Amino acid sequence: MKIRSNKCKEKTAPLASNEVRLTAAGDPFTSILARRLKRRTLLKGVGLAAASPMLTWASPLLALEQVPADSESALRFETITGSGADRVTVPKGYQAQVLLSWGKALFPEVPDLDLQHLETLLTPKGADLQAKRFGYNCDFNGFFPLFQQNSSRRGLLATNHEFTSEELIFSGWPGNDNPERANFVRKFPAMVAAMKAAHGVSIAEVIKRDGQWHLAQNSSFNRRITGETPMELTGPAAGHDLLQTAADPSGKKVLGTLNNCAGGKTPWGTLLTCEENFDQYFGNLEGLESLATEESPNQAKLKKYAALHGRLSPPRELSPRGWELVDKRFDIAENPTEALRFGWVVEIDPYHPKSTPKKRTALGRFKHEGANMMVGPEGQVTVYSGDDTQFEYIYKFVSAEAYDPNNRAHNLTLLDKGTLYVARFKENGSGEWLPLVFGRNPLNKDHGFASQAEVLINTRRAADLLGATPMDRPEDIEVSPVNSKIYVALTNNILRGLELETLNGRQIVGAVDGANPRGPNKMGHILEMAEDSDDPTALTFSWEVFILCGNPADPAAKFLTSLTASSVVGPQDTYFGGYASAAKISPLASPDNLAFDQVGNLWIATDGETHGLNLAEPINNGLYAVPTAGKERGRVRQFLSGPKGCEVCGPEFTPDNRTLFVNIQHPGEGGTLSQRLSDWPEGHGQPPRPSVIVVTKTDGGKIGG
Repeated sequence: MKIRSNKCKEKTAPLASNEVRLTAAGDPFTSILARRLKRRTLLKGVGLAAASPMLTWASPLLALEQVPADSESALRFETITGSGADRVTVPKGYQAQVLLSWGKALFPEVPDLDLQHLETLLTPKGADLQAKRFGYNCDFNGFFPLFQQNSSRRGLLATNHEFTSEELIFSGWPGNDNPERANFVRKFPAMVAAMKAAHGVSIAEVIKRDGQWHLAQNSSFNRRITGETPMELTGPAAGHDLLQTAADPSGKKVLGTLNNCAGGKTPWGTLLTCEENFDQYFGNLEGLESLATEESPNQAKLKKYAALHGRLSPPRELSPRGWELVDKRFDIAENPTEALRFGWVVEIDPYHPKSTPKKRTALGRFKHEGANMMVGPEGQVTVYSGDDTQFEYIYKFVSAEAYDPNNRAHNLTLLDKGTLYVARFKENGSGEWLPLVFGRNPLNKDHGFASQAEVLINTRRAADLLGATPMDRPEDIEVSPVNSKIYVALTNNILRGLELETLNGRQIVGAVDGANPRGPNKMGHILEMAEDSDDPTALTFSWEVFILCGNPADPAAKFLTSLTASSVVGPQDTYFGGYASAAKISPLASPDNLAFDQVGNLWIATDGETHGLNLAEPINNGLYAVPTAGKERGRVRQFLSGPKGCEVCGPEFTPDNRTLFVNIQHPGEGGTLSQRLSDWPEGHGQPPRPSVIVVTKTDGGKIGG
């Protein structure tokens, strides 16, 4: 199927902000798909009914334009040179527009944040207003189209807000000084509510008019989800004793979602947002451990709680933000099970703003980076997710039941039943998926597991026992819409190759291996995986290293054009999918978020130190593009450079590939509010603001082409 191009000069009469066209069953997404869910069919030609009177959900699993690898898939933009400037740089013929920034009001009755008076965030009123404004450090973006003549011109943009940078928000924030930090929080307790309100997710209706994108501030779809939003725990672990608290004896209701990093979208039109470094919000593990040593009727239970935190350990004393000083649910000693209610994948329905977000426990509890999906030959959905920590694992979940394009209510239960697997990589380029199922040795009572719920709550330990392969910080995992291969960003691991004994609560061997071939791995790498028979439900797979990041022109390193199991790889050596011309490759480090355009080019956003690239001048993080097939396979080219101190993340295309949403997270990191490294995007000495930018071609063409 060809996706029709949409001329920028075309204008469509906008719908009223609250006008929604639904099916008779009330499904706000495209449900007219081929009835047979053969995976190759989904990837190679299933389309949308042109006259469907519905909201259009452009599933990432739907057919994308199929073209020869060396024709329209060729990247034709003018490669930019990495920059250390405090601005966003894009290629000639492109333009970047700031769409949403921290503090932007999402509702007409709410004022925008006044950057000259950030002290208002220390007050209860400021906290209440922040819950109605665009949140802080934006990470993942998901675009959910709304139906009209052109589904790429109007939609809902769902954006994760991973964390807050208090040193860039509050004058006088004491940073790592524990006593002073505690004093600051106690003096301004309302700041905790404001910072919780700056976390979570923003859902905003956005419209393209006259070549520019705008927020539809009066849209009934606009929504803020914060660290206090009521949510439901679902699946095998819901209601378990370990998820019960004094405030929630049911073990099924929890307030808020935190540290939402990357995510994904489902073919039934929902957002999957992932809780990553949630442990940093809890404190006083030392207090719990002390209680567990005292004789009491609850001693055995307290010992179990303390042990459960071993593989996902909160700070022993004061947390980095000190929330536990004013909100006791973040004090591990007082509420030892509250932290167990975080670390999940959360499903949110953007088309129904009154719906309750669901924490899907069947997908396991760990530091989820992303959650990206494929549909199998028989209709089961597979969700891939990385655990973003040094020497942690790669997982996939396979649903027990099949996706039904004509039954959204059924699809909204798919992520509650199924099997969670963890990956083991073998040196010969093969691998296997190991099921995390209670009762299968060693996941039994002899090893401390009493039920499937406990396997899922303590996923990391279960994966340890199965012998999964520790990886170099597995972050985003994306599936190519063209070749069905799976690409894994492994950001870096400076501990790889060192002699280690324990890390994150378990014994670890830090030696290099085939899937993690460099030590120390300062620059990161990208793996390419293929499920056997292209079946995402398969139990075996093949793999190879696609890119060893770094500087291909580094005179102190080798530029490799072939890579085998016997290759000896130095810490700075590079490999770019076999591409042989080092001079035509952009240096990059620390791959984080990934995305695909409609013709199968991989887009790589970076987050990490670039000093190790051995360049004449340090460069900021950026966005890169690389073909995964054809004669240009492996030729990485830089497309965008971010401002100082930022992480570039959340690349997301509209279905027509003519708009690219990108997030600029924590600009100015490394500075403080009084000693700023960045004043992006306003300039003129203003505080830096995390923002969503929109990149388009000045001629209205497709991004990259």
